[in-house]
Amino acid sequence: MKITVSLIKADVGGLAGHSRVHPDLKAEASLVLESAKNSGKLIDYYVTSVGDDLQLLMTHKEGENSSYVHGLAWEAFIRATEIAKKYKLYGAGQDLLKDTFSGNLKGMGPGVAEMEIEERKSEPIAVFMMDKTEPGAFNLPIYKMFADPFNTPGLVIDPHMHDGFEFEVWDVIAHKKIILKTPEEMYDLLALIGSKSRYIIKRVYPSQKNPHLSHEPVAVVSTDKLHEIAGKYVGKDDPVGIVRGQAGLPAMGEILEAFSFPHLVSGWMRGSHNGPLMPVSIEDAIPSRFDGPPRVIGLGFQLAEGKLIGPADLLGERAFDQAREIALTMTEFMRRNGPFEPHRLPDEEMEYTTMPEVQKKLQKRMVDL
Repeated sequence: MKITVSLIKADVGGLAGHSRVHPDLKAEASLVLESAKNSGKLIDYYVTSVGDDLQLLMTHKEGENSSYVHGLAWEAFIRATEIAKKYKLYGAGQDLLKDTFSGNLKGMGPGVAEMEIEERKSEPIAVFMMDKTEPGAFNLPIYKMFADPFNTPGLVIDPHMHDGFEFEVWDVIAHKKIILKTPEEMYDLLALIGSKSRYIIKRVYPSQKNPHLSHEPVAVVSTDKLHEIAGKYVGKDDPVGIVRGQAGLPAMGEILEAFSFPHLVSGWMRGSHNGPLMPVSIEDAIPSRFDGPPRVIGLGFQLAEGKLIGPADLLGERAFDQAREIALTMTEFMRRNGPFEPHRLPDEEMEYTTMPEVQKKLQKRMVDL
């Protein structure tokens, strides 16, 4: 049975600055999605939050880019925004960059990750949600899951994975895309995705040489860049991703292993600083120090005829305690650099922050050497 899994997020207002979503906003969004489920348009849904981002996970048979499903998410965000404005929450409606819904959320602000799949005999999925960072923050962990045998030994010892995977990489500046195959084009892939602010892994597919798996997406990431849409800094992108596991795909433990190293990502504090991506539990998905550090949660579900069985809190377990400790040590180290690079982002990445206003003010005082 063809099922579409849609994960759509938006910052519609934060409680106590950028730290968390008020429960009433989640409750209001749940009312919208429950009504759609009762009408039969949605099979199932789950509403949660990470930092100041409201997260909507939905399953349905409408396919990707459905105007109905996207419109439903838009309605949920609009109604939550009304409450945010009533409560005077910070940045109410921040990610809703258009006044009216135009049939698709592309270019409207919310982040979207969707995949239409044929549900397998057992279909475990992991959904990952990040706060205080950009879509390129997924590049390293997705690469490790599907291309790094030191992370995923199944690439070596599982004959169903031995043919590798294909990575759909987007150039979000030039608005182009390319498919790169691993392992044969691994170095070319790394050459691009190391520039994580420009080249972003959008989807991963099994190799077309693989006779064991259909050529359906096995991972997808939101690639929406808010400053590209708005033309100025309006907040960080805070990406989301969906990953399928087991039975010819990375085991759930291999998927999670990719988050055992808190790699440096961009977007911390005012979207202007690098910091470690800390894996946390749902309860700890509330950035604090310096509006951070950047965080990621993982929720595990089993799909059963589209029903979401779960969630399991995948990154809150004590096996990730050391990763959190390392992240906190990295946080302390990066913070001591203050307003200097590499803690602060380089100039080209500061173009869409408030830095240009400072530079413009000082420009008239600049004299030739």
